[in-house]
Amino acid sequence: MSNMNDNELHEGLHKSPSFAAMVTVALLLFACSVYLFWRVQHLETVTAQWTAATSQQITELRGAVSESDSTQVKKMAALERDLEEARRQADSTAGQAKIDAQRHAEQLAKRLADAQKQQQQELTEIQQNAATANTKIDGVTSDVAATKSDVAATKSQLDSTVADLKRVTGDMGVLSDRIATNGQELTALKKLGERNYFEFTIVKSKAPHKVANLQLWVKKTDAKRNRFTITILADDKTVEKRDRTINEPVQFYVSKSRQPYELVVNQVTKDGITGYLAEPKVEMARN
Repeated sequence: MSNMNDNELHEGLHKSPSFAAMVTVALLLFACSVYLFWRVQHLETVTAQWTAATSQQITELRGAVSESDSTQVKKMAALERDLEEARRQADSTAGQAKIDAQRHAEQLAKRLADAQKQQQQELTEIQQNAATANTKIDGVTSDVAATKSDVAATKSQLDSTVADLKRVTGDMGVLSDRIATNGQELTALKKLGERNYFEFTIVKSKAPHKVANLQLWVKKTDAKRNRFTITILADDKTVEKRDRTINEPVQFYVSKSRQPYELVVNQVTKDGITGYLAEPKVEMARN
């Protein structure tokens, strides 16, 4: 193994906000985006199922109403005929027979009125059920529209974050890909899909910390000046990066890649560092 020392870079980057808070915000945004996307899909499925079921229910209700109307009309027609016949017999009968006939006619009239009232109640209930079903469909449709709006807003925010990401020249003089200075920007980078990203938090220790296919040791940290020294083991070769600053792309090559790997530290504490490793997706040996 061989040791290589890099020249100290000028200080120029300001201390970033609390990484823990930014990671939390990023995770919340990402979780919210996933949840909203799932909710839209779920609500659209529920809406389609509910609309189909409700349409079928309304069709069945209308069929039932039509059949009930036909039956009720026949019954009322028969009752009306019986009533007319009873009245005719009452008019042509005298004494007790006339009284009985009149009583029978009154009973038929009451039955007819009851039948008409029942039919009206059934029609009112069916109309109310249909109105309730339509209201529920409108409510679900509005909910889907609102959720789609939330998803669009979240996507717009992520797109805005991507637009704000900067390209910086790394410590090897190579223009880096976009770098993230907080959790929200890292989430946006991951969505671009240009590289593989591995987040890490490493404390100072004698044992190495494995990140992807690398071994990392934190040798020194200076929380006040936001500087650190780290040793990287890759391809059985050790590279030491001394006195680097936060949000500075620390670049190094491995044998299977034409593009440099980039290590970006977003936070330095007295005990360790927190950041991410950006690994090229296309891995081809350099000439």
